[in-house]
Amino acid sequence: MPTLLRLFGLRFFFWSREHKPIHVHVENADGLAKFEIEKEVILIENHGLQPKDIKLAESVLEENRKLLIMKWINYHG
Repeated sequence: MPTLLRLFGLRFFFWSREHKPIHVHVENADGLAKFEIEKEVILIENHGLQPKDIKLAESVLEENRKLLIMKWINYHG
C-alpha cells in the first residue's frame, strides 16, 4: 500500500494490486475516500471524510494529478 503524499492530515495512497481507472485513496482519522484521477479528479466513494477534507483532497489531487498518475503507472506498469 504505497503512500504517495501526506499533507494537511490526509494520506494519499493506492493499494498494491489496483485496477483501472487510475484512482487514489485518501484517508484521515475521520474516514476514507476514493478519487478517480485518470482524466479528471472525481470523487467515487466517501466513507466519513468531512466536506472540508474532500475539498482539500480534491485541490491536492488537482495540483498533483500528473505526478500521481506517473507514480501509479510506474508502480502498476
